[in-house]
Parts: sequence; C-alpha cells; structure tokens
Amino acid sequence: MPDTYIHKGTPEFRATTLGMFSAGFATFALLYCVQPLMPVFSREFGVSAAQSSLPLSLTTGFLAPAMILAGTFSEARGRTQMMVGSLLASAILTVLSAFAPRWGMLLVLRTLAGITFAGLPAVSMAYLTEEIHPTSIGLAMGLAIGGNGFGGMIGRLLTALIADVLSWRHALGAIGLLGITAAIVAWKTLPPSRHFIARRLEPRMLYRLFWTQLRNPRLVGLYVIGFLLMGAFVSTYNYITYHLLAAPYRLSHTAVGFIFVVYLVGIFASAWIGSLADRVGRARVLLIMVGMMLLGIGLTLLRPLFLVVLGLGVVTFGFFGGHSVASSWVGLRAEQAKAQAAALYLFFYYLGSSVAGSAGGVFWDMARWPGVAAFVAALLIVALAFALATERFGQGTPDSGARQSPRISMPQ
Repeated sequence: MPDTYIHKGTPEFRATTLGMFSAGFATFALLYCVQPLMPVFSREFGVSAAQSSLPLSLTTGFLAPAMILAGTFSEARGRTQMMVGSLLASAILTVLSAFAPRWGMLLVLRTLAGITFAGLPAVSMAYLTEEIHPTSIGLAMGLAIGGNGFGGMIGRLLTALIADVLSWRHALGAIGLLGITAAIVAWKTLPPSRHFIARRLEPRMLYRLFWTQLRNPRLVGLYVIGFLLMGAFVSTYNYITYHLLAAPYRLSHTAVGFIFVVYLVGIFASAWIGSLADRVGRARVLLIMVGMMLLGIGLTLLRPLFLVVLGLGVVTFGFFGGHSVASSWVGLRAEQAKAQAAALYLFFYYLGSSVAGSAGGVFWDMARWPGVAAFVAALLIVALAFALATERFGQGTPDSGARQSPRISMPQ
C-alpha cells in the first residue's frame, strides 16, 4: 500500500507548512493585535486595566467553547474550507472593529471574532495530524506554531507603531487587511485532505467520546498544562505594557511595541523544540520548557531593562516550545477523533488566556508588576507539577519515531 502521507523535504510539505504558517500568522496577529492597545483603551474609554483586557479576554473566552463545536462539525464537513472561511471572517470583523463607535460595540465585534476564529485552531491541528507523517509532525506543528509567534510579534508591533503615529482605529484596520491577505495565501497553498473521512454527527456518540477523553489522564494532563501555560503567557504580555509605560522606564508605545520582537525566539523555539521532541522525548522537553518560563518571569522582576527584555524572551521561548510539544502530543495520544481531542486541548488553552488574562489585571491593580509576576509564577509552579506527572504517564508510551496512524476515526 503506497505511503500517501506528507513527509518533510517534499514540495507538498513545503506548501502545507507555508499555508499553515500563514494561517497561524494571521490567527495570532488578529487575536492579539488589541493587546498593546490596552493602555490606549484605558485612556480613551476610561476603563480599568482589567476591563481593558476584555477585547482580548472575550475573544478567547468565546473562542474556547466554539472550537469544540467547530472541531465536531469539521468531522462531517471537512478541514480546509472551514479553516480558510473562519480566518477570512475573523479578518473582516477586525476591519469592522476599527469603526466601532463605542466601547460596547468594540466588545461585541471582538466577541463575534472569537466565534469565527474557532474554525481554524482545532481543525488545523487535526489536519496536520491526518496529513503529515508521524515522523514529520513535530516539525510541521512547530512551524505552524512558529507562524503564530511571527503573527503575534508583527500584529503587536504594527499595532503599536500605527497607533502611536495615527490611531488605534487605523491599527486595527491595517491588521484586518493583513489577515485577509494571509487567508488568501492559505487558500492557495494548502493541499486538499487525503485522509479525511466524513462522519455523521451523532450528539450522543460525541458526548460519550468527549467524556472518554476527559477521563483519560494522559490527555487531561496536557489539557491542564495548555491552560496554565497560556494563562501565564498572556498575563505576562497583557500587563508588561503597563509596567514598561510606567516609572522607572516610561517607554513610548512605539518602544514598547519593539519589545515584542522577542517573539522571534518563539518562532525558533516552536520549530526547533518540536523537532527535538520528536527525537529525544516529549515529556523531558516539556518539563524543561515549563522551567524556562518560570526562570524568565523571575528575570522580569529585576530592574535593568535589558534583564526585563531577556526575561520576556525566556518566557516566550519556553511557552512556544512547551505549546509545540503539548499540542503535537495530544494528536499522538488521542486514539480516536483527533479533532475533538485537539479541540479540547485548545478549549483549555484559550480558556487560560481568557480567565488568567483578566485575572492578572486584578493583581496589577493590587500590586503592580510584582503582583502579576507572583500570579504568573503560581500558574507555572502548578504547570511544573503537571509536567512531572505527564512525564510519569508518558513512560512506556511511544514518544517519537514509532509509526502511528494520524487518521481521525470515530466509533461506529
């Protein structure tokens, strides 16, 4: 029987990774373009630090449950059309957000964007685990997540620059147009699915399937780690802008925007760590990445600006490396219905962004940056404990190299 999976080094692999890199780029650019605007929102709309996080927290909060539905519908409707359509709709809503006349309307549009985003993240994970050979999945997933890192950097940087020179409305409009362009690239480059098998939607069966996955400690541990890592990461970036705009740094919005260039280390970490985990073991690498994030948040407590930036870089490296490992491991550990398994992972992942991202504002109001850093450290310590437990659960399981069919199947 011929091998129809996509292997690294082939033209199809390059086309697939280009399409997924573009989609990941647009996803993070559109999702997080409002993050550097939080101080601007506080000033223009007269809202608190915690309230200013709502354009991001509402998006990720509604994205989390919507992804479960999107992953389910993709089992019946297919992958590529849903990914491209959801990305295009989200980009259009971002353009419309630039014209929002009131705070409430901006929040409504960002909430709707959270729902439309849902068609891409979980479905893209399922698409890759279906179409890419298991020995190449770590690199492919890492490159896709690297697109997230590049999009997060460019989205934040461009937003800060344009908002400083023109306005936040011009900034959102420009990022929306960038998202539309990326959606077109993904549409043109992604190969059609070869291993997708459409399944009839049966709610009772899906309920049993989700319940089975939620009772699987080998998957639940990864879900919790996704929640904690994303919550720690988003809280760090949500409120570091307030920290750097205040004394003793008093940086401009443009200067703070350039801080996000450290996202480049996330791009490198996603591809390199994902490939490394394929060779040396996912559990071991995941444990190291969580530890790196904890070290990085400690560095941000030191006063010299270069150490704060270094700490952000370490946090970013650890987060993208850890997420690359955990997300690809979910697809390999799920024995059936990989789209649902991926959707559950991303449900907890974005729930962490929504819940912890806003909760961090309470700690900022209470104790400024030391309070936020303590909150993030607490999340990471718990994540470290789960990473240790995941290592124990991973003993004796295929970490890398072993051929596992990535085909998504559902019980008959």
